[in-house]
Amino acid sequence: MSAPLHARRATPADAPTIAEIYNQGIADRVATFEISPRTGEEVRAWFDDAHPIVVVEDEQAIVAFASTSTYRPRACYAGIAEFSVYVARAQRGRGAGRLAMETLIAAAEEAGLWKLVSRVFVENTASRSLLQSLGFREVGIYEKHGRLDGAWRDVVIVERLIEANT
Repeated sequence: MSAPLHARRATPADAPTIAEIYNQGIADRVATFEISPRTGEEVRAWFDDAHPIVVVEDEQAIVAFASTSTYRPRACYAGIAEFSVYVARAQRGRGAGRLAMETLIAAAEEAGLWKLVSRVFVENTASRSLLQSLGFREVGIYEKHGRLDGAWRDVVIVERLIEANT
């Protein structure tokens, strides 16, 4: 039986583990256009006191994270954040991604954000199903949004309004 999961706000001290999980996502080629692994120091730069980052852990370690970042620099977009969610390869399928996103949505509401947006590879049905179950709307598809390993990839645009802040 798996150890119980719990979520909390991430701290800069979590950056090396977050980088490890993110690097698995990069290597798996199913969730990001990134191709270069990230260091803990690069992830530490994500912590800006304005954009929530959360982690999910079991009794042994951090097993997932979800983060927000600046959507666009213009002031009119200050309440919109891009988000990402990643689960450690060996921990996928146990609800860590759902818990990370539920916790991130609550943290985004507390931070005063009114919308979360992202792009998901069209074929990433697990992420798309999770996000739809959490109230995200698929807005449309960006065709040939980027190349990954020489192949064009399409992405689904997703958004979720945070009703308490709209």
